[in-house]
Amino acid sequence: MAAGSRYYFSGDGYLHIVAERSGVAFEGRYRQGAEQYDDRAYRSLCSVFGAPYDDRYSGLSMRLIEFLDYLQDKLKPGALVTITSGYRSPQYNTKLRKKGILAAKASLHQYGMAADLKISGVAPRRIWNFVKSLGFGGTGYYHGDTVHVDVGPARSWDEKSSGVGTGISDDNKLIGLVADFDRYHPGDSMGLRFIRMTAFPIPVDSRFVLVKEPLSDPEKTIINFKPSFGDSAEANCSKFENIAQMALIQWKLPSNISAGRYRVHAAFCPNPWQAMPHEVVTPFIEVAHP
Repeated sequence: MAAGSRYYFSGDGYLHIVAERSGVAFEGRYRQGAEQYDDRAYRSLCSVFGAPYDDRYSGLSMRLIEFLDYLQDKLKPGALVTITSGYRSPQYNTKLRKKGILAAKASLHQYGMAADLKISGVAPRRIWNFVKSLGFGGTGYYHGDTVHVDVGPARSWDEKSSGVGTGISDDNKLIGLVADFDRYHPGDSMGLRFIRMTAFPIPVDSRFVLVKEPLSDPEKTIINFKPSFGDSAEANCSKFENIAQMALIQWKLPSNISAGRYRVHAAFCPNPWQAMPHEVVTPFIEVAHP
């Protein structure tokens, strides 16, 4: 893990990557130092992945870029990363499923958090095994020349154990919540988004909770807050109709927040989806003082 970076798994900030189908490529530095991202480079990376980009919503997770850079640095520094499938719109993902292609209903490709890829000179099975060894992210290998990598929960599968078509994600069973970074400073803006949704509308309680871990910590902190929900905010319950709406949640950390590990908790209002959990929690984030 790269000390001082925004993410637990980060590369050196330099990446050579190309989209196999379109030929769109990026080679260069997308980050200066530990935390400063280059917006022009980011826009170019969105083009490589075929991901939307505008002032409010972007369809490519920087966490994924950092993780791919990390994999490249660890497995073969400087090697070309070829993306065979990057961002998928929900409509395109559904189209693939109707064709019988192994595309998960809750696929993280729809969130710009997944890629099917090759790393030049590195066997796909080696990539698969390496990601599994990290205890971070998802990886699937179908015994071809590509491997699936994502920055969702730690899990692995092959063509026999993918769970596609089994109803594993129906009615938002796998819904989750993630922050845009792993590490923050007091006063930073935090982006939050829901992931792995399969049924809409989704009613979200507008009151979130930030909890310092562990709860046995004598300095435990519990902060109740109402983030900004873009255009979907209501008094105490915000209803979301699509993936993009659920990616526009913003909140500013207090300037006096203490350093430590935290998790954000979000709950759902009266719930139309019986299988959906009552509450979701982000992975751990860290707050450190500069």
